Amino acid sequence: MTADRHGHLMSDTGAEALGPYEQALDDLLFFRPRVAESTQSVLAAAPRSVMGQTLAAYLGVLGTEEKDAAAARDSFARFRSGLDTAGLTPRERMHLAAATAWLDGDVHGAGRILGDLTIAYPRDVLALFAGHQHDFLTGDAARLRDRVGGALDAWDEDDPHQGPLLGMYAFGLEESGHYERAEEVGLAALARHPGDVWGIHSVVHTYEMRGRFTDGIRFLDARTDDWSQGSLLTVHNWWHYALYTLEAGDTARVLEIYDSALHHDGSAGVAMQLLDAAALLWRLYLAQDEQSARWARLADAWENRDDGPHYAFNDAHAVMAYVGSGRVAQAQRLVQDRERWVAAEPRGSNRAMTAEIGLPVCRALIAYGQHDYGRATDLLLPVRHRLHQFGGSHAQRDAIQRTLVEAALRAGRTELARTLLSERIQLRPICPYNWSAKARLEEQLGDPVRAAAARERAAAQRRSG
Repeated sequence: MTADRHGHLMSDTGAEALGPYEQALDDLLFFRPRVAESTQSVLAAAPRSVMGQTLAAYLGVLGTEEKDAAAARDSFARFRSGLDTAGLTPRERMHLAAATAWLDGDVHGAGRILGDLTIAYPRDVLALFAGHQHDFLTGDAARLRDRVGGALDAWDEDDPHQGPLLGMYAFGLEESGHYERAEEVGLAALARHPGDVWGIHSVVHTYEMRGRFTDGIRFLDARTDDWSQGSLLTVHNWWHYALYTLEAGDTARVLEIYDSALHHDGSAGVAMQLLDAAALLWRLYLAQDEQSARWARLADAWENRDDGPHYAFNDAHAVMAYVGSGRVAQAQRLVQDRERWVAAEPRGSNRAMTAEIGLPVCRALIAYGQHDYGRATDLLLPVRHRLHQFGGSHAQRDAIQRTLVEAALRAGRTELARTLLSERIQLRPICPYNWSAKARLEEQLGDPVRAAAARERAAAQRRSG
């Protein structure tokens, strides 16, 4: 039995597998595409390594890819079938339980086990990373912050992995509304590792949430070589760049980014990249910028995946693509399929996420595409404060929040629209979209003076950032 660099004992992992394991963890923390290859190197050197097998299992679920999860479930079940757990360490048994729960669909149960793991072993990098991603995928902002924050006291400042942990903590701080502290911690992470793409991503979110889109563009421009290619977060960080550019009013540049980075002939077609593409085009759709050719290509990509019920957040973005491309029947078929599955499936995290949030959101998106704005409003209003329960970040879910605003405006629900826009403006006073929508509301209310003032506010913000 060997030990990793933090002193954790590892069963059936000889010295020849220890180096590859540490490399795989490093690749995981820095979102390097070779992490799958590094993990296989561990298993080639030590096929019965509990931690190597567990790492492979986590990789199978973290990408929200149904087929990857199914393959990982089968592989992990084969590994466990001949495993005598009596000789394993308590830490290894907890990892086995967490990975098994996640692969079996009990995502929230896996998160709780990973939380217990971190309390007992706060320097367990794999437990922290998997738990952090779990909290993101389930939209749990408090745990996204506190899971890492609660472990940091056990880490030495000179530990090379403390940097990426700070980047993770910064994201949890940002999602919990601590924007200035999040920026400070994220920049501290980048001082240690300029190529920490998750740390970059965390700082980027702080600018997004404060309406500092010009600062966000400058920040990303100054670090282009560190984030713009060669990582598993490349597309997502380009998506953030495009959001800044959209707020600045430069639609032509937004479409350049979309075509070169978000979705093109060479795109991998993985769910997390397709949902970024859908979320960006949907914002244009809400602004009545149809983009029919781009929608058609994106809808083809979603349809080619032929996803079953696996992650409700992905389903909503597939429906955006179908509605945006005019394939309402395809969107309705997806909803009907999920309805049948929910009726037949008795348990599992995604069942609740689909039944309680995913299906109402999907139905609302379809209603919006059919110009039934009143129905779209009625479907979204009861879930608007619970959208986090089906995953994603505040920035990602804002596409759905904006759909509610637009539906209320177009349905003539002016009192509701005023309330929604007041909420948004009080929270984010620097946001050209908010003020543009406010101008349209004032026009509906017959107040041209207030409408003109709101339009000028939006224009001034676009000029100044």
